[in-house]
Amino acid sequence: MAEPRPPQLPLSRTKARNCAFLNQLGTPGLGSLLAGRILVGIGQLLLAIAGFGFIVAWFAITIIRFYRMMELNSEVAGASPIGLGICGAALFIVAWLWSLVTSISLLRHATEPSLNPPVPPGSDDDIR
Repeated sequence: MAEPRPPQLPLSRTKARNCAFLNQLGTPGLGSLLAGRILVGIGQLLLAIAGFGFIVAWFAITIIRFYRMMELNSEVAGASPIGLGICGAALFIVAWLWSLVTSISLLRHATEPSLNPPVPPGSDDDIR
């Protein structure tokens, strides 16, 4: 039986900003994972990887078709796999938009670091 996880502490503004930058300018989902939003981050990352994979497959098929055209010096029969590229771009855009929503949520729920350390319960404030 798994033990319950301890409650997650709120993110500092700096860590939330860094996670948001990573989500938006790096890889969608990676910042969410670092912020502790595991399921959301995995979903975003899987969508982004799937989209990127479709785009790479479309690019590879297109390049192979062009090389065959140069070798045979004529048109290659068959339809262009543009749908594969469009599907990949759509998946990646959905992952990026989802990570944008998560990044905004991270920034809204971030807290400023406290300058005063927390007082442990049961301590006496009058001790000098």
